[in-house]
Amino acid sequence: MATVQHNVIPEADLHESKGVSTASNNSIYIANGAGSGTWKVKFVPYLTVLSPASVAANTTAEELFTITGIAIGDIILSLSKPTAQVGLGIVGFRVSTTNQIGITFSNETAAPIVPTASQTYSIVVYKV
Repeated sequence: MATVQHNVIPEADLHESKGVSTASNNSIYIANGAGSGTWKVKFVPYLTVLSPASVAANTTAEELFTITGIAIGDIILSLSKPTAQVGLGIVGFRVSTTNQIGITFSNETAAPIVPTASQTYSIVVYKV
């Protein structure tokens, strides 16, 4: 059998990586440095409906929410609230325990602010 280098194979004749047909959605191939590797789900999007509590005037406050599937060691890359509210900000977020995140809200006004109820927040998590 003739040896053919991959860099000279025409584009139409190239094939998918080993295991791609059984890899989970949103997974990436992680090489092990020894000529092999495994498929892993690393970036997971979550859409979740949240109704946060009131945030007191001129303060920051963390609130905890249940998000099934999030685990200790996971890293929240982004979290977004779908609408803006004057004086209200999200200044932090973290995985607080398995299936739970903490979102820190900031209120820069002299009156309490209730974040809009029943909004769908978008969260992207890196699975360690």
